[in-house]
Amino acid sequence: MKFKNRKSFICSLKGTKMTFNEKKFIKIYKPWGIILFERNIKNIEQVSKLVKSIRYIFNDSKYPIFIDEEGGRVSRLKNIVDNSIFSAKYFGNLYKKNKSKFDLYYKIYVDQISYVFNLIGINVNTVPVLDLKRSFSHSIIGDRSYSSNKKIINKIGKITIDLFNNNKIATVIKHIPGHGLSKQDTHFSLPYINKKLDYLEKNDFLLFKNKKSLFAMTAHIVFNSIDKNDCITHSKKGVKYIRNKIGFKNIIISDDISMKALKYSFSTNVKKAYESGCNLVLHCNANMNEMIKLAKIAPKVDTFIIKKTSEFYKLLS
Repeated sequence: MKFKNRKSFICSLKGTKMTFNEKKFIKIYKPWGIILFERNIKNIEQVSKLVKSIRYIFNDSKYPIFIDEEGGRVSRLKNIVDNSIFSAKYFGNLYKKNKSKFDLYYKIYVDQISYVFNLIGINVNTVPVLDLKRSFSHSIIGDRSYSSNKKIINKIGKITIDLFNNNKIATVIKHIPGHGLSKQDTHFSLPYINKKLDYLEKNDFLLFKNKKSLFAMTAHIVFNSIDKNDCITHSKKGVKYIRNKIGFKNIIISDDISMKALKYSFSTNVKKAYESGCNLVLHCNANMNEMIKLAKIAPKVDTFIIKKTSEFYKLLS
């Protein structure tokens, strides 16, 4: 198994090709996966070359390459294809207005995006966003949510996972167990949610149940009814709840570990994410000093991650 010596984190790169130090870092620390952003993508030829150069280090044609391509304003493929009108909200509204038109348009959309992914070598997309939108939800979610109707989100969430999987692209449901009640942007501050468990289970948490996604990404949010002290990413109780009550049995990835919502030092934030039960820690800003700190703390992949990585590789074949 090519992946059993890897370490359980995902990191990113600074630019459109690997620097000498990035190459050295990847060879030494062997991250489980790499995530690409707009800063890494200039055109099809360039990004294909970048992905091949990463996979060459691992001698692994299926090495996990992530992207955060939600469409709308969260689009990393801007330099290749314009997805700006195709937000989650656009498709949520279409589903509401005309279900058969939605089925046709959405399949074409996912097939075309997947075609580009397969062309350049991306095999994981961090969608669907299953957050339930409120009138007061922070704009960081906004049109990234399909709807304020949980039935619509539930349906489109399942459809999204199936359509991408049929195109040999894995998905990441986010932000488990729900970001829609937050009035804050977790890039900058830590939200506290006071709603009772009974309400959460019938609404926000419900949307993450029975999803066949191979990956889920945590919310940097404190749910007082689960754990008053720590956000989900740092909470053993929170991750246990996701496993036992929501029933998500696949790989749990932390949201970006360098976000300001996390209140401890960088190294403590990393340690607490692993201690809570996150399988993989995600780091997005390509800061080499932080990446080295993360890599030194990150454990090697365990038997659970190895088993789930095998399932992911099967989806790709």
